[in-house]
Amino acid sequence: MPIRAAVDIGGTFTDVVAYHEQTGELLLGKALSTPRDLIQGVFDGLSTADVPLDELAFLIHGSTIVVNALIERRGARTALVTTAGFRDVYEIGRINRPDAFNLSFTRHRPLVPRELVLEIPERIAADGMVMRPLDEERARAVARKLAGLGVEAVAVALLHAYRNPAHERRLGQLLREELPDVYVTLSHEISREYREFERTSTVVANAFVGPIVSDYLGRLDQRLRQGGARTSVAIMQSNGGVSDVATASAQCVQMLESGPAGGVVGTIALCEALGYREAIAFDMGGTTAKSAVIRDLTFPVASDYFLGGYRTGLPIRIPCLDIVEVGTGGGSVAWLDEAGGVHVGPRSAGAEPGPACFGRGGTEPTITDAAVVLGHLSPDGRLSGDLPIDGEAAHHVVRTLAERLGLDIVTAAAGIIAIGAAAMANSVRAVTTERGLDPRDFALFAYGGNGPLHISLVARELGVTRVVIPPVPAVFSALGMLMADARLDLVQTGVRTLGSTDPGEIEEAYRTLEVECAQRLRGSAIGLDQLEFLRAADMRYVGQEHTVTLPAPALLAADDGDDPLKRAFDAAHGQRYSHSAPGEPAQVVSLRVSAVGKLGKPDVPKVAAGDLAPPAPARTGARDVVFDPVAGAVPTAVYDRARLLAGNRVAGPAAIEEPTTTTLLRPGDTARVDEFGNLLVEIGAGA
Repeated sequence: MPIRAAVDIGGTFTDVVAYHEQTGELLLGKALSTPRDLIQGVFDGLSTADVPLDELAFLIHGSTIVVNALIERRGARTALVTTAGFRDVYEIGRINRPDAFNLSFTRHRPLVPRELVLEIPERIAADGMVMRPLDEERARAVARKLAGLGVEAVAVALLHAYRNPAHERRLGQLLREELPDVYVTLSHEISREYREFERTSTVVANAFVGPIVSDYLGRLDQRLRQGGARTSVAIMQSNGGVSDVATASAQCVQMLESGPAGGVVGTIALCEALGYREAIAFDMGGTTAKSAVIRDLTFPVASDYFLGGYRTGLPIRIPCLDIVEVGTGGGSVAWLDEAGGVHVGPRSAGAEPGPACFGRGGTEPTITDAAVVLGHLSPDGRLSGDLPIDGEAAHHVVRTLAERLGLDIVTAAAGIIAIGAAAMANSVRAVTTERGLDPRDFALFAYGGNGPLHISLVARELGVTRVVIPPVPAVFSALGMLMADARLDLVQTGVRTLGSTDPGEIEEAYRTLEVECAQRLRGSAIGLDQLEFLRAADMRYVGQEHTVTLPAPALLAADDGDDPLKRAFDAAHGQRYSHSAPGEPAQVVSLRVSAVGKLGKPDVPKVAAGDLAPPAPARTGARDVVFDPVAGAVPTAVYDRARLLAGNRVAGPAAIEEPTTTTLLRPGDTARVDEFGNLLVEIGAGA
């Protein structure tokens, strides 16, 4: 019986969702991640989901291996080869000073030390013309020098290679001949956009993680086949689509946000089913909380990803879902600074040892421990991964912090939860308020192992009144991966001024990119049902430096001479900056094509219909829960989510439990179960 499965490795848990294509049954699994050997966590998760490897027909995989390796700087010994005279581009960067008066400001720290940045005599002009031929003799000498330096990876970033990659291609051939065991990556294969620093930073990051990721994916694929699996692995990418292992191994940075991307894909699919056009996807796991805004059912794609944040981070220029992440998850540690101030995160207890309530040796208070103290989680229950809760250990570590603060344990625990909620609300504001959007205009979709537990408080922080808790929220990102399609994004810089450029030239450039996308997708190891293309353009007014990305309309000019592309840009610029200049000439800087290959998707099962009141077996008991430390504990009804029926309503205070998470309704909240088993929560004004 063929099974389609998705595996999402997080900082604390590894999630698995599998789908029987013939019976429609969903199999769920959750196991602790295994940082020392992530592949073991994959097989642990498949085992907990009872997925027989010999029946596995399709596997999608998302992992934190790339982002962890970059943040922790545990990559390969990497060299950078660039055009003579441009050795310092990577180190100088943009000289950004986000904090103009911060005397302690620190610049970005390159992944490659200066002594491993080498130059090659050659030169391509901005229009693609060859100004100086590639010095092949010098190139071979550089390759031999790198061999003596013991490098494991080489990044190549030659000037204007995005316009004419001939020199990069030849240099890549020479390096691979001289260094057959070294991972070599070329900038034009990763990014065809201008801006030398960003393009160099991107290809260096790809080289830095390349040997680790390609080895990891190769070993995973091999172990699956040895276990009897009949499929190769498909890899979730940061753009919301999947690729085959060969593509992911060559373009490793595409896996930066592979796990969170699955949740965004799942949220869009759920929006379509519910009739929503706009939503906020909120994913709170054990280590971090992630937020993304969905508008008009389209992927929120950003062209730049800043590794470590904009202030001091390294830019990665790839099409990536626009996700803001904060270091606040269930395992985030509460700690005191030198002045006695309380902080929550970004340091996390992770999977090993985890929060104290995991009973695995954790000695520091975390958000999950505080939730146990307040009764948000049952002190006699079980956590994700079937871990029994050690309530005594949770009380001990929170009490220790409370004593240092001179507070009682309940007040301290409530403070930890409140600080965490404020940080998570800020991640939502970063993708809404900071971009001119009002979060109150959106429905908030909450998932992840801790999202349903804390979302009511986060929603109150934001003034949001509509919350959706999807089915199986703790493994929803993995479920979203099963909803993903194969996707390839190509971006090509080529500055064209509207009015002096024939629209047919732009149309032909788009078609050229579409043909390349189609060839590459159809040549991958992933079978496709059908292929469709999405077009976009990066545009600016003449004289501007930065661009606005917008969907490209039909490019043929109207009979009255009005260019629909210019009109669309004026509207997009006005929406983004609250002003536009219809009378000013505009330029197309880069063309973007996304090719989407449709894949089969699981059917989301419906739940049986019921009355307004939940059936008696759904009510499993009650426990005292603290929502407000001043008011004290409140008797709170406890429900089994699996026994709730479509149409049932549950009024807060209430705890709706399921094997992998708990949805907490505060006083004033009301949840309604829809036909798909979603909890549609109206956030009240209670405590």
